[in-house]
Amino acid sequence: MCSGRVDLSFVLRAFTNGADGVYIGGCWPGECHYVTEGNYDTLFNMHLGRKLLEHVGLNPLRLRLEWTASSEGTRYAEVMNDFGKQLKSFGPLGAGEGLDESTLKLKLEAVTKLIPYIKLVERERLRMRFDKSEKYDEYFASDEFARLFDELVVDKLAVSEIMLLLQGQPLPAKEIAQGLGLTPAAVSRYLNSSSERGLVRYDEELKRYALA
Repeated sequence: MCSGRVDLSFVLRAFTNGADGVYIGGCWPGECHYVTEGNYDTLFNMHLGRKLLEHVGLNPLRLRLEWTASSEGTRYAEVMNDFGKQLKSFGPLGAGEGLDESTLKLKLEAVTKLIPYIKLVERERLRMRFDKSEKYDEYFASDEFARLFDELVVDKLAVSEIMLLLQGQPLPAKEIAQGLGLTPAAVSRYLNSSSERGLVRYDEELKRYALA
């Protein structure tokens, strides 16, 4: 199977099911078996996936992409042994980053629910195609990408997290901020915009926010 077939939803499903890390192996750049250069799409998705993991508080290096030809059995074994040692040093998913189980579940679910939207904006606004791996590194480390990520993804993800948190019970803004690790000002902004869109409502009697 072409590594370009590996969807971000596959990666998130693995983490949601308890995997401490995800490894993707692809053909070396310039050696695509299907003449589609799908491995460059994989490289882009790996960087985007790492950015999403980092944003929700997970170590981005838990997602790893390596170029490995079918004849490179020794290299594959070395890479997997190294990845295994690396994951062991990170600790269990979530716990290694100081996230409790419920918070980890909520954050992964929030990202997963947003994947159709992320794939849309990725295709329309974020995607770039370069001819060298180093250029992808530069693009994802650039101010341009950081600006686009903040503009297109960050707010949507925060609202997704808030919606999931309120599914459990109505909560005051302060507890929402504490539960998600956001500033009170940011939560107030998200709640106001969500209220205007008819997603949440403020319960005057309980003095708490609830799903509309």
